[in-house]
Amino acid sequence: MSQRDYYETLGVAKGASDSDIKKAYRKLALKHHPDKNPGDPEAEKQFKAVSEAYEVLADPERRKLYDQYGHDGLKARGYTGPSFHSVDDIFEQFSDIFEGSIFESFFGGGRRGRTRRGRAGRPGADLRVDLELAYEEVASGAKKRIELKRQAACENCSGSGARPGTTVEACPTCGGHGRVQQTQGFFSIQRTCPRCGGEGVYCPSPCGACRGEGTVAAKREVIIDVPAGIHDGVQLRLAGEGNAGVRGGPAGDLYCYIHVKPHEFFERHNDDIICEVPISFAEAALGCHIEVPTLRGKAKVTVPPGTQSGEFLRLKSQGFPNIDGYGVGNQLIKIVVETPQKLTPRMRELFEQLEELDEEEHSSRRKKFFQRLKDYFSL
Repeated sequence: MSQRDYYETLGVAKGASDSDIKKAYRKLALKHHPDKNPGDPEAEKQFKAVSEAYEVLADPERRKLYDQYGHDGLKARGYTGPSFHSVDDIFEQFSDIFEGSIFESFFGGGRRGRTRRGRAGRPGADLRVDLELAYEEVASGAKKRIELKRQAACENCSGSGARPGTTVEACPTCGGHGRVQQTQGFFSIQRTCPRCGGEGVYCPSPCGACRGEGTVAAKREVIIDVPAGIHDGVQLRLAGEGNAGVRGGPAGDLYCYIHVKPHEFFERHNDDIICEVPISFAEAALGCHIEVPTLRGKAKVTVPPGTQSGEFLRLKSQGFPNIDGYGVGNQLIKIVVETPQKLTPRMRELFEQLEELDEEEHSSRRKKFFQRLKDYFSL
């Protein structure tokens, strides 16, 4: 599909409301629909383009991501393209938008889409898996191999559902439309055909291996390529890795939900990570060298003399890679100066001496502070 701006494709402003986006799509879908423009490949191309734009902008999360990062942001978060595979898929996916409209009347109450869907096959269902990752895997990216249980096309009947040597036929109850109409007084009601379940076809001689379903349970090994820097809660879409379609219909998609396990030492903030490291009073006052863990091994860090509790030291480019390709985050070392809870007599003696020396050295600064504090509360 084209990388043209989605707002430009639909002819709306970036701040357009959901209602305006929906109206714009309905208008353009009617204008470019292939049935209104028979034999015009450019019209079909435009119809698919406006449908792709609507699929993204009608989804709040995808629209927010697109507004911030554009097409690259969508791709980085697992959106590899539209979920539909044909013009008929589009009509089925967005049929609720056109119900009761001139679009529905023009195309015969939606029968065209349903009839073709039955004859061309029913799309397979989407599947979901949950994938747990460690911080180290997120930092480097990972290829995860999973065994997936799904519906595959029946080899005996090639997915048609019909016994070899026979074919499926148009449903005699609905005439291949997938829906039947009932009239009650002045009202006319359409409902899904009870015989074919809306497919528009049935098998007079069903396949013995799949019992006419066209699919059988099977196992498949799938490799999931997880990009470096991915965030917890993101979902990846693997097109065509869901259940097989029925009677030649397109396969569903596999959605992989990412869960990042908490780390013993690190806490993530965007692309940076924070690691708390405790040191003693003496080490903070005199300065020291400490060894800290990183996502890629160990590193030595110099703590300058006089470092205060709560200060941060930075290890450049030791965080997570930005998933959109904008560099690598940093590792921040948060220094926590520990206060001794139990003092030996010798330690107490030394701390009392230190307190006396400290009082002589900094008494003027402390006096100024307490004087300002007294003035503040006397206002």
